[in-house]
Amino acid sequence: MRAGVLRNPHSHANRRGGERPPPHTDVLFAEPESAGEVAAAVRQFAEAGVELLVIDGGDGTVREVLTALPVIYGDAPVPLLSLVASGKTNVLAFDLGIREAWTLDAALAAAVRDGSRIRLRSPLHIERADATPLRGFLLGAAGVVKAIDMAQDLHRWGVFKNAAVALTLVGAIAEVVAGREQGAWRGGQPLSLSLDDGPARAGARLATMATTLERLPFALRPFGPSRHGLKVLDIDAPPRRLVRALPRVLWGRDDRWLAAHGYRRADAGRLGLSLAGPVVLDGETYPGGEFTITEGPLLRFLTP
Repeated sequence: MRAGVLRNPHSHANRRGGERPPPHTDVLFAEPESAGEVAAAVRQFAEAGVELLVIDGGDGTVREVLTALPVIYGDAPVPLLSLVASGKTNVLAFDLGIREAWTLDAALAAAVRDGSRIRLRSPLHIERADATPLRGFLLGAAGVVKAIDMAQDLHRWGVFKNAAVALTLVGAIAEVVAGREQGAWRGGQPLSLSLDDGPARAGARLATMATTLERLPFALRPFGPSRHGLKVLDIDAPPRRLVRALPRVLWGRDDRWLAAHGYRRADAGRLGLSLAGPVVLDGETYPGGEFTITEGPLLRFLTP
């Protein structure tokens, strides 16, 4: 199986580990420095007939590769993918059951071994009229953007991976619980959200999130039970009965009570999102606008 390795030299673990030579002479190897170079490397791999594309980076590197795939492959089949979790955040890797023991050498060895495990996942496909469509796995708006800013501060203090997720969650909860009713967190941000062919619901939101992931760290289930497909969590601002609602939101319980108090979960085939404020996709912030969000095609991931 012809393999190509796309290694992000700036990802957290790779930066600490220093430069690394290509793993094998018969493996294509690229270390792109920008999103444009990521797309160029993926195109080079496609032209060379790569059948396994190993992404050595974090969630942001995965986002850039997945965004490049439809541009380069069109309707043609994309290669088998694998992921070496070397980023500051590796939420997709967690969902796929990939841990630190799954190294580049382990992925390459598994590719030629009978009975290797392949998991299927569909990314979010996010369209906006004035921009190239994006693909990723976790989209957020309103308070989610503030939480990502908080996570970036933690990264600057040397806190990464699940520890950063945990501290960001604790910090965001503290800001919401202790904040003023019309403060920066509790007051929310205005947006409009529609599900499938239903009417748009406009108003202030504490947080709005969409994902196609099935598992999150710490057994968190803000979207409800683990399942395939496009899922959404939409929370009104200012939040009502917050202390009572938090455990229900975080661990996927009591949808009926939550919906009655402005905490809504849903499955959808298509989301329409309109807002002036920014959105965040897999850790990267993008300007607001009019978005259409659907479930992308199934992708195959080689996993432990």
